[in-house]
Amino acid sequence: MSTSSEGRTVPQTDGSTPPRRAPTMADVAQVAGVSHQTVSRVLSDHPNVRDSTRADVQRAIEELGYRRNSSARALVTRRTHTLGVVACNPTLFGPSSTLAGLEEAAREQGYLVSTVTLRRYSASALKGAVEHLSDWGVEGIVVIVPYREAVNALTEFRLPFPVVTVEGGHTLPIPGVSVDQELGARLVTRHLLAAGHPTVWHVAGPSNWLEAEARISGWRSALEEAGAVVPPPLQGDWTPLSGYRAGQELAGRVAGADTRAGIPGVSAVFVANDQMALGVLRALREAGVSVPGQVAVAGFDDIPEAEYFAPPLTSVRQDFGAVGQASIRLLLSRIESRGNGADDEHIVIEPRLIVRGSSNTA
Repeated sequence: MSTSSEGRTVPQTDGSTPPRRAPTMADVAQVAGVSHQTVSRVLSDHPNVRDSTRADVQRAIEELGYRRNSSARALVTRRTHTLGVVACNPTLFGPSSTLAGLEEAAREQGYLVSTVTLRRYSASALKGAVEHLSDWGVEGIVVIVPYREAVNALTEFRLPFPVVTVEGGHTLPIPGVSVDQELGARLVTRHLLAAGHPTVWHVAGPSNWLEAEARISGWRSALEEAGAVVPPPLQGDWTPLSGYRAGQELAGRVAGADTRAGIPGVSAVFVANDQMALGVLRALREAGVSVPGQVAVAGFDDIPEAEYFAPPLTSVRQDFGAVGQASIRLLLSRIESRGNGADDEHIVIEPRLIVRGSSNTA
């Protein structure tokens, strides 16, 4: 022990002798000159603590390097301050960015996150993930549900804690948060039509992904509203390879219209994600097709590399940080209300269109 400049006795922390134990709440109370209960109230953000006392306790905490024992706190409060997340395909940009946003938002609220990642969603895999998180004592979970099958399965579970979905659509009787995928698709399609293209071709994502469905819907509705022909969408699987193969097919349609079907030739393409757009750009380049001179190309997600594509890629930006913040706030509100909030509460985050050289001929 040593004496501070204010005459208080504090544990030795100068590094000359390794500390024998971590500082405790009792140490904080002694340094701050308050009771153990007062320290507990400050740590719990109790309102009935004077500002000067709170400041003394905070200074003592910083001086000692005190860290709360979460296990001991859980025994007393019966709260683990741990949230669960179930995610699939975390290597893809969208799911991985959503997961990062959730974890950051949870930390800001003082919660730990326990994550279960699945190779693919199925009713049994989803049930197993929920049971695993329940065994670990999480207070609630966020489920990133891109697949329609998973959405249907989730509604059939008897869940032991509050649940919030991300990208689970708006038809679930479960609170959720999502980006307005249809709006993003409409924005990019209208942008391409406004540039003078008679129609916009589409390379779609996997048919069982809700986001892919919504992007097709937004693309189609924008074309129909403009009175433009709706070409048959080409199917992809989010990978650059599937985009490359779709690009090869599109390159063969650049020269002119398919007169038998009355479909204009390819002059503009909306690709459902940026990785597939990378494949499309390579296929067009190899076929000698100029972008944007002959064909304008736009993607979705606005990955960090998009502005470094050749040419820089026009894309729809999703605010994954906002998704994470909204999801955690919604889940915590359900936890605090003991699940008594509205089951149909859904928060929608608007995307932004980022225009770059791949669609801009000016």
